[in-house]
Amino acid sequence: MTNRVKLQFGEEGDGPLVVLLHGFPESRATWKHQIRALAQAGFRAVAPDLRGYGDSPKPRGIDAYGLPLIVDDVAALIESHGDAPCIVIGHDWGAAVAWYLAMSRPDLVRKLAVLNVPHPAAILREMRRSFRQRLRLTYQLFFQLPLLPEIVLRLFGVCGSLTPMLHWYRALRRTRGQLRKLFRRIDVPVLILWGEREPIFLPSTIEDLDAWVANVRVERIAGAGHFLQRDAPERVSELLCDFVRA
Repeated sequence: MTNRVKLQFGEEGDGPLVVLLHGFPESRATWKHQIRALAQAGFRAVAPDLRGYGDSPKPRGIDAYGLPLIVDDVAALIESHGDAPCIVIGHDWGAAVAWYLAMSRPDLVRKLAVLNVPHPAAILREMRRSFRQRLRLTYQLFFQLPLLPEIVLRLFGVCGSLTPMLHWYRALRRTRGQLRKLFRRIDVPVLILWGEREPIFLPSTIEDLDAWVANVRVERIAGAGHFLQRDAPERVSELLCDFVRA
């Protein structure tokens, strides 16, 4: 696609390719513990700054941050490494990208691991069922407002170029119909790592996934929250290394 951007990335190790996708408001640095562990386990760990983050390009305009475009960026990154299918790991927005990549480009994904973000179809199911789940996601409506989120987040000391990061949320409404058309059953092995202090998604969002995921394992980690790779780095690294080796 002509709208692809070339992602900047860090890498470590030599062996089968593992791609790690960060979330908001982070960068590839969030994976520093896992990159080291995967490299030591005999894998080539590649962590990009996603579109709008870190050292990667930051195109102008909300439409440049639709998830289908971002999924295509990651697909191009994997193809450029010449080692597909590979293992994909994602957290937060990076997990959403990973889910859609596995559904839309199954030729590129050998295994999938996601941290504290359920399958998109399960999120929609629970939003229909549960007012609590809808309430927990109302922060996304705030992030879609013009200018005000940037002002508030700067008061909290959030670093980086805030507008490109927030455009991911603003673009979501524009691409929702397109994203639903991408729903496909995922046949590759899937690992969900779940910090039990997750504040955004209800535990029910990681239950009853058979309609969308053929082979899924859930590992719950007590005492960890949404930023699981930072709250329990050693346990996350251990579980990921076991999963990619299996």
